[in-house]
Amino acid sequence: MISSLTANGGPSVFRRDLDSNSLRLSRRKKFISSLRNCKSISQVPPIHAKIIRTFHGQDAFVVFELIRICSALDSLDYAYDVFRYVSNPNVYLYTAMIDCFVSSGRSAEGVSLYRRMIHDSILPDNYVITSVLKACDLNECREIHAQVLKLGLGSSRSVGLKLMEIYGKAGELVDAKKVFDEMPERDQVAATVMINCYSEFGSIKEALEIFQDVKIKDTICWTAMIDGLVRNKEMNKALELFREMQMEENNVTPNEFTAVCVLSACSDLGALELGRWLHSFVESQKMELSNFVGNALISMYSKSGDINEAKRVFQRMRDKDVVSYNTMISGLAMHGESFEAIKEFRDMVNRGFRPNQVTLVSLLNACSHGGLLDIGLEVFTSMRRVFGVEPQIEHYGCVVDLLGRVGRVEEAYRFVETMPMEPDHIMLGAILSACKIHGNMELGEKVAKRLIDSEGSDSGTYVLLSSIYASSGKWKEATEVRGSMRESGIEKEPGCSTIEVDNQIHEFFVGDITHPEKDAIYQRLQELYQIIRCQ
Repeated sequence: MISSLTANGGPSVFRRDLDSNSLRLSRRKKFISSLRNCKSISQVPPIHAKIIRTFHGQDAFVVFELIRICSALDSLDYAYDVFRYVSNPNVYLYTAMIDCFVSSGRSAEGVSLYRRMIHDSILPDNYVITSVLKACDLNECREIHAQVLKLGLGSSRSVGLKLMEIYGKAGELVDAKKVFDEMPERDQVAATVMINCYSEFGSIKEALEIFQDVKIKDTICWTAMIDGLVRNKEMNKALELFREMQMEENNVTPNEFTAVCVLSACSDLGALELGRWLHSFVESQKMELSNFVGNALISMYSKSGDINEAKRVFQRMRDKDVVSYNTMISGLAMHGESFEAIKEFRDMVNRGFRPNQVTLVSLLNACSHGGLLDIGLEVFTSMRRVFGVEPQIEHYGCVVDLLGRVGRVEEAYRFVETMPMEPDHIMLGAILSACKIHGNMELGEKVAKRLIDSEGSDSGTYVLLSSIYASSGKWKEATEVRGSMRESGIEKEPGCSTIEVDNQIHEFFVGDITHPEKDAIYQRLQELYQIIRCQ
């Protein structure tokens, strides 16, 4: 039998097939390796020519790499030309090309190519569906979601996560939750996506319920929930959750994103001691003092009353950016260190940073707080000419505040009248406040009437006007204003104060009786009142 095969040339034919297959595999590896070494699109065409000459133009593995490298070298049209010349592209080549369109921002073409794939009866898998979903709007998402269910791909984790993300961003929280509930594994990653969906639209109670149901939470899950609380102004709850995170049995370590979220809460509440502890934690964990962390620390220290520590953080930062300077200038303005703010602004410009709208608002605030009228007006007039920044209502408001603070109230009102936009209630409120301080009752009445007529008034408008009348001895008018306030259904917001004790923030409102230690607190207040009276 062996001799028979030899006589018929069997083994030699078999050997040639093996040799041919081996050569093909060898060339494939060589082409893929050559393509991966390309640094410029000009290096691709010669390799592509060899691919065609050696009949590898339809080799899915080679074409896949060719499409990928062309896209990576910003030659998407070349990549698409390669794809179009493939006779029968499989789902992997479709996935590669769709992914290229999506990553290059050509979403419509990605979705169109996916539809062509379906039309050509190519069965999609979870990879191509995950890729095309990145390009979908809400209606297209629903269309593909229906196909997912029809094809039995609903259990795919990657597809489920992407569907939740799209529904969540569109505010379709019921649909997002339904996808979440139908996922076979609702792990910490899926829970984090759902928490972000709820937090984005203010459904913080639902986000907390999802969070509490997660058995094993990682740093990202904890951080997402803390961030959601901060973004929804639930600062105390954010700090409470951070304390829970520290006591977690699974040794979850906060990262720089966690630190920045908690620092934002500390800034809002003025929780200086907790902010200092967090700063020490950042240093103990050898976290880099990046712009991200450094800017958050500067903001926290500035808003919590320790401007000197904010300066030290700023000085230690190696790579400052525009946000760093903006935060520092704003902090200095807040603390009345106007000349220091101007000095940092000049340093910023000298280092080649271009001031933006936020920078100039902060600088004008510094001038306002320091009563630096001439410098402030010079900054305002040079905004467009020197820095190319078009003044917005916030910049006009700073000038109005500056003029009002130095007593030039009539000029402030004339400035408002010449503005290219309508003044808001904050700006008119600043003039009204200046009228009270400087005793300009006539203009105060005029501004208050304008505020009330524009429906931009709040309790502060009525209280200020009443105070202006009272300070001039016009008690009847003051009483009438208070009466009008009641008739309009406007209530004065109760005063609120916070105090930090043992890293715990306690919040009090006027006449508050909700605090668990209220009896002891009011008893102590009575004692202090008696001591003051005796003195």
